Amino acid sequence: MFENFEWGLWESIITVCVLIVFSAFFSAAETALTGASRSRMHALEKDGSKQAALVNRLRDRKDQMIGAILIGSNIVNTLSSAIATSVLIGIFGPEGVLYATGIMTVLLLIFSEVLPKTYALIRADSMAMRFAAPVRFFVWLFTPLLSIVSLVMRTMMRAMGGMNAHSDTEEELRGAIELHETEEHGRTQAKRAMLHSILDLADVEVGDIMTHRKNVETVDVTQPIRVVIDQVLDNAYSRLPVFRDDPDNIVGILHAKALLREISIVNGDFSLIDITKLLSDPWFIPETTILFDQLQAFRERKEHFAIVVDEYGAFKGIVTLEDILEEIVGDIDDEHDVTVPGVRAQPNGSFIVDGTVTIRDLNRALGWNLPDEKYSTVAGLVLHESKMIPTVGQNFSFYGYRFKILKRQRNQLTLIRVAMDLPNAKAA
Repeated sequence: MFENFEWGLWESIITVCVLIVFSAFFSAAETALTGASRSRMHALEKDGSKQAALVNRLRDRKDQMIGAILIGSNIVNTLSSAIATSVLIGIFGPEGVLYATGIMTVLLLIFSEVLPKTYALIRADSMAMRFAAPVRFFVWLFTPLLSIVSLVMRTMMRAMGGMNAHSDTEEELRGAIELHETEEHGRTQAKRAMLHSILDLADVEVGDIMTHRKNVETVDVTQPIRVVIDQVLDNAYSRLPVFRDDPDNIVGILHAKALLREISIVNGDFSLIDITKLLSDPWFIPETTILFDQLQAFRERKEHFAIVVDEYGAFKGIVTLEDILEEIVGDIDDEHDVTVPGVRAQPNGSFIVDGTVTIRDLNRALGWNLPDEKYSTVAGLVLHESKMIPTVGQNFSFYGYRFKILKRQRNQLTLIRVAMDLPNAKAA
């Protein structure tokens, strides 16, 4: 009787130890597979790693993977606790339940939770690839039970009003960007701004960054050729929209190189130049085009100049590839300068701003956070928020800033002083 008991005791202890090892495996596998770098796994899969590919396939069906791990973990934990309780009751009687609870709690906490999960968290990528194949086996093994569990979960989630199981990828990326740190603070800020700007390309429209028609240099094709040549040579742009009779009637784009080449061919006899033959076809795009889509279109068409029109087809302005790239990298200027044309810093800390300066440019250059959902320019902000056409000298306070109207041309606000709205500050 005693010998049989001894054999049963050691057999039970070995079984409990094996079950604790399995419990540690499930805990480590869950931590490693959920904590492994997604970008690294995809990169390794592209390089031909079958283990990384298996990790990615498991994470594509994360609900099944987590379900299988939790089922396996609960089975081995429950079984090991039951065996330990049975053995200790046989030794100590009813008090064995208390001993089994204390002993198994400590063993499972240390060897099945804290230790394996900590180790797996430190070496998540390598351990994820090691555990992928065994976890796939358990997913297959528990598939029937997983189907029942999934059905119950879906039913309960619908009863609770539903839950969104998918994370917002863009918000996750933005959070990762904010967590990014390097030893050089200035470089970190620049990288963050650039990465945020890339994500913003999907939310910003062409109309928000275009050069307005008022600031676009255009050419009237009906002018004498000498006037056209002087106009092209006197400005700093390589491409100019060309219109006929009406500025809204854009008939083509004149490239300075094409004109200079033609001047060389005719040996200075300008009367032989026909401007209309030098024009390239204009590319019209709506002002509501998303920047990301326009960037792709520039690449596909191998062009970097487009005419922006409104919903009625009227000429609104131009946008170039450089405009979009500057949305990502910013203007290349001295780091202490205000990089937005039309913005001039004042000794008292305020800024003199042209009404046509866009809110986005102002926010990027000065680190401000003025809203731009309902308007794109500083003048638009003042008009929208004041709900009137202000007169020169009027002051307004919006969103923590003071706006003073300095100049107005007809109904257009052309010059505005902007300053922080500090308590007890006097109007500038």
